[in-house]
Amino acid sequence: MFVKNQMTKDPLCVSVDTKISEVVDIMTEKGLHRLPVVEGRKLIGLVTKGMISEKGASKATSLSIFELNYLLSKTTVKAIMEKNVITIEEDALLEDAALAMLKHDIGCLPVINKAQEVVGILTQNDLFKAFIDLLGYQERGARITIEVIDKLGAIEEISRVFVRNEANITHVGVYRKENNLCDIVFRIDTLETDALEKDLNASGYPVVSIIKNPVV
Repeated sequence: MFVKNQMTKDPLCVSVDTKISEVVDIMTEKGLHRLPVVEGRKLIGLVTKGMISEKGASKATSLSIFELNYLLSKTTVKAIMEKNVITIEEDALLEDAALAMLKHDIGCLPVINKAQEVVGILTQNDLFKAFIDLLGYQERGARITIEVIDKLGAIEEISRVFVRNEANITHVGVYRKENNLCDIVFRIDTLETDALEKDLNASGYPVVSIIKNPVV
């Protein structure tokens, strides 16, 4: 899965001359927490709710609410934006984006194209949704976890068990454990699992758990 498949495309952006009070209005109206700052379409910064709150908090003890509002109406984004922004290219893998967010402890990545133009934004929530979609958690069917020795050809052998029980595999996830063991999570599109469970156990693939999701 690529960043361009999961990002919010063509995000709202602001210029360096946008007043902070305008940014607050945009974020409130659109339910946003961060906005890329651009010149043309080129990224030059990022402004977030947190930055605005910090700006207000630093002045709150010495200014009245009216004075603070006046200050924000006169101050531009340029004064508070983050200039050294971590970005990701639209053709990068989603795993690369997740690693960058984790490494830099950030909640979003502006997405750019080869011309360094902003084409999207990727947030932690986008990654959470991708993880849910990857394992088909919201789809009707059953989630079957089996314990397997990590060896060449294991998936092929297990797949035969599913085929002979007419259980269509829609999603697969692998969680590695100690002692060369791993748990493999299979999601199938049926709720009928009794015969499949019995066959898996008899074939040497112990079933760890079965969770059924009858409603989408």
